[in-house]
Amino acid sequence: MDRRHFEKLVEETLDRLPEYFRARLTNIAILVEDRPPHAEKRGGLLLGLFHGIPLTEKSTFQMALPDRIIIYRKNVEAICSTDKEIRQEIRATLLHELGHYFGLSEDELRDI
Repeated sequence: MDRRHFEKLVEETLDRLPEYFRARLTNIAILVEDRPPHAEKRGGLLLGLFHGIPLTEKSTFQMALPDRIIIYRKNVEAICSTDKEIRQEIRATLLHELGHYFGLSEDELRDI
């Protein structure tokens, strides 16, 4: 899948989020990169990453650069066989990383 089409799928996934959540996405950039800059040694492919301060820890007086969610295209494609699977994995990965943005821990996300 070419990068442009993949990015479009990420945009469509964001657009399909309930308005309640989309309205709360402030000062955050959603990015697509081919792979993480450093190979992960966690026993699996890193599909996405939230880099920033969760909303639950932010101060209203704190000025900060935008938080970022990065979706790693080549890694998502590596575990998927079809376009449908890629769409599903983009959605799952984006929702997981948005969970971190909203302040959920790995354990809390696992329970959802």
